[in-house]
Amino acid sequence: MIRNARQYRITQAQAAKLAQALAQVTTGASASTLHPRLLQAEREALASQLADLREQLAEYEALRTRKRPVLRLKSFDELPRVLIQARIAAGLSQKELAHKLGLKEQQVQRYEATDYASASLARVSAVMRALGLTVHEEMVLSHPISKGETQLA
Repeated sequence: MIRNARQYRITQAQAAKLAQALAQVTTGASASTLHPRLLQAEREALASQLADLREQLAEYEALRTRKRPVLRLKSFDELPRVLIQARIAAGLSQKELAHKLGLKEQQVQRYEATDYASASLARVSAVMRALGLTVHEEMVLSHPISKGETQLA
């Protein structure tokens, strides 16, 4: 997942290099010297990596242009990803979000790099307020909890 403009530029450059490498494999000297199966495997690997990068670029661009007004999550575990996507969609840099929260930019960078693992619930709530997020989700018990059950799965 691309988290900021710098990563976006790096991913663009990597995609361009992969596209060039794929073109060379298809038309270059190795196309005639490699075994056809090896050549096909190399093409498929490069094409797959390129498709992944292009998908990440498209997702970042869609967020930046607000083409995704609703960010969905299937579980609470996806909340960090949605917080990052919401920041991007709001057009805020990590520095700008940090300023809104009264934090240093490095703290927001750490939160995002670790998927908010060290952030308290109060901090996550403050991030959501700063991003103007509202939640329209329900929580569902996956199985009945028996009396005396203490372990969380």
